[in-house]
Amino acid sequence: MSARDLAKKRVTVMLLGGIAGVAAGLAGIYGIGMVMRNPAVPQACQPAAQLAQKLQPLARGEVAALAPAKSPIQVTDLAFRDASGQDRKLADWNGKTVLLNLWATWCAPCKKEMPALDELQKKLGGTDFEVVAVNIDTRDPEKAKTWLKDNGITSLAYYADPTARIFQVLKEKGRAFGMPTTLLVDKNGCEVATLAGPAEWASGDAVKFIQTALGK
Repeated sequence: MSARDLAKKRVTVMLLGGIAGVAAGLAGIYGIGMVMRNPAVPQACQPAAQLAQKLQPLARGEVAALAPAKSPIQVTDLAFRDASGQDRKLADWNGKTVLLNLWATWCAPCKKEMPALDELQKKLGGTDFEVVAVNIDTRDPEKAKTWLKDNGITSLAYYADPTARIFQVLKEKGRAFGMPTTLLVDKNGCEVATLAGPAEWASGDAVKFIQTALGK
């Protein structure tokens, strides 16, 4: 091969390498853009994804185990009943931020955190926020009501799902791993953060987290 042919070959290799490098760079930039836009997140939940990022630094102290959602899901179809036995869905709370908590009388950590959830409702409950605690006892429906009354839980409205289907739905979505299970849900019915296990919900850390989520 002549010197001239070798030179041409080197130029060709350099050009191909340059093109490959540019392509890789573009792919990287495009990939970053895709992550930032997160097309897997429903359009209605894009604000929840942005809020979750904002809340990330506040998941500390008493709420350090709270996991801000990376790819929020919409949970408006979660179903349960109110104290009068009427069917309800989380969609009924659209326009309001909700702390959805699943609890049961057979779950010791659940019962331990109920007073704190009751206190959180006293502190922040109102037109823009509510703690929605859903009991999933599958047997005696009066047992949970009696326990709440006996333990002075008066600020939380009573909700229940005696089929425990709500827990199974969240488990299928990868959002329930044990009891208690708690989700912070925005006004569009989209997950903002999830916690597996109990927390001191009336603590300063928890209150600051919720207030920031409310834009306060």
